[in-house]
Amino acid sequence: MKIEAEAPTPDWAALETAFEHNAPDHHAYLDLSNGQVVTINDTRPEDEEKRALIAKSTGRFVHLDPASSREQYRWMERFVASVEEPGLRERLVLAIDGKGAFRRFKDVLLSYPVERDRWFSYRANLLHIYIDGWLASQDVALGAYPPWGKPEEPTEPNVPLEKPLGERGVNASETLRRTARELIDRLPALELPAAIAYMQYLQERMPSVIEPVP
Repeated sequence: MKIEAEAPTPDWAALETAFEHNAPDHHAYLDLSNGQVVTINDTRPEDEEKRALIAKSTGRFVHLDPASSREQYRWMERFVASVEEPGLRERLVLAIDGKGAFRRFKDVLLSYPVERDRWFSYRANLLHIYIDGWLASQDVALGAYPPWGKPEEPTEPNVPLEKPLGERGVNASETLRRTARELIDRLPALELPAAIAYMQYLQERMPSVIEPVP
């Protein structure tokens, strides 16, 4: 990244938030005149004035490209690969399989405060690496280096996490779902209302399909 004494120092905290917020209706820009981060939400009519200012101020604003959901999911995979306790690692592998992965991942870590704190540090480090890489790719001048110094890549490779397989090469989640269906089929009809009520209770606790980043 390019450092120039006369260039403004970015609002680093706002910059971090902008790079991790990847909702499709949310947009963030770095104001090169003062280092501030300007955010626009498509659902807020009051942001129209900011949108007009950005449109007419050629060269003043740079659009920030946040880490995609796919990229942030990969961060979770790398963290899970780093977990040493086999039981927790197995739970996390199942948690991040399928829709609602981010929420289930966080729910599992609530019971493991030490690993939860380690996740926040692990994720922040990967976010800083992403921001550094993005800034290095842009032809913009900054007034100072980022306050987090030079982050180091984790030892875990940046590759998809190998998921355990169940019977006949089916992934573990599908094996569990098939087992649950078989158990339901074996229940007497008298017990089905209680089983259905419990499953509905579990479903109500699930996050929506559209979920925030972790």
